Amino acid sequence: MSAEMIADPATTSTDRAVLRVDGIVKEFDAGKTGKVVAVDDVSFTLNRGETFSVVGESGSGKSTLGRVLVRGIEATAGSAWYRGDEAADEIDFLDLGRRELKRVRRELQMIFQDPFSSLDPRMTVFDIIAEPLKATTRVSTRDLQRRVREIAERVGLDPSHLRRYPHSFSGGQRQRIGIARALITEPKIIVADEAVSALDVSIQAQIINLLKDLQDERDIAFLFIAHDLSIVEHISDRVAVMYLGRIVEIAETDDLFARPRHPYTEVLLSSVPVPDPDAKRERIIPLGEVPSPTDRPSGCHFSPRCHYATDLCRSEAPPLAETRDGRVVACHRADELTLRGIDHDPTGEPA
Repeated sequence: MSAEMIADPATTSTDRAVLRVDGIVKEFDAGKTGKVVAVDDVSFTLNRGETFSVVGESGSGKSTLGRVLVRGIEATAGSAWYRGDEAADEIDFLDLGRRELKRVRRELQMIFQDPFSSLDPRMTVFDIIAEPLKATTRVSTRDLQRRVREIAERVGLDPSHLRRYPHSFSGGQRQRIGIARALITEPKIIVADEAVSALDVSIQAQIINLLKDLQDERDIAFLFIAHDLSIVEHISDRVAVMYLGRIVEIAETDDLFARPRHPYTEVLLSSVPVPDPDAKRERIIPLGEVPSPTDRPSGCHFSPRCHYATDLCRSEAPPLAETRDGRVVACHRADELTLRGIDHDPTGEPA
């Protein structure tokens, strides 16, 4: 199979594509131990108005990927082709100089994981929300005040609180401030990095519903980075599964949860809690321990822990490619294995 054919399933552009991520690599210097490849040749397409979730355990590289895409850290290699509403051609967001980056940065914003540490305690709520707009757009004082009040009200904040400081608010209110800050520039893409993981369950539901409402109103594309699969199942249109820096599976949400095609996805789904106390789900425990990121296994990175691995898996890395039924998976045995999803028996048929 040619390299071009391998790349097509994850990066093929559509009429609604707003971001096309192609071959992103991020390496960190680990001193005498060499280097850590946190993100390894990651490719996918994000469509307008879509929620595309990236899941995986700690150390999979999902948060690093999000920071690379918003230029919080610079990629080692790869491209992120962005197309705005008025643009005839794609632009590589990762290759823009400072002046060009300032022009388009307002179109791609981020909601951070921790609502306590992501807000500057020395700034008022008004200044926190206004900062991205002031940094990217020339706006009058009157217009700035109007827009900050409008977006604060839309995310459920009382405009009378805009002169207060972050320490005066609860975790849920602080996350609403972070959402308002991300929305003030009217972005087309928002990277939400574990945006609700630090919140209580009841507050999580409020924030998720708020994000879905805002998405419907503004046709925003969300790159939703998370480890809680129950939330991912509720909010996502498509899901990408990452393991040790690589994407191992991309699928529509319903397809992935019902019939996973990669053994690592099967392991993740088996760990999702069952809401019925009388129901039981067999937990699949992977073999061995998680490999060191400075000494990753040859071949498929998951092969030392996989119950289905063969000699081919241990010696040759599988490409992220289409299976016979059109799924996108990086597994040599994807076409022959029948794996267990949620609420399905081992034959792959609904229970």
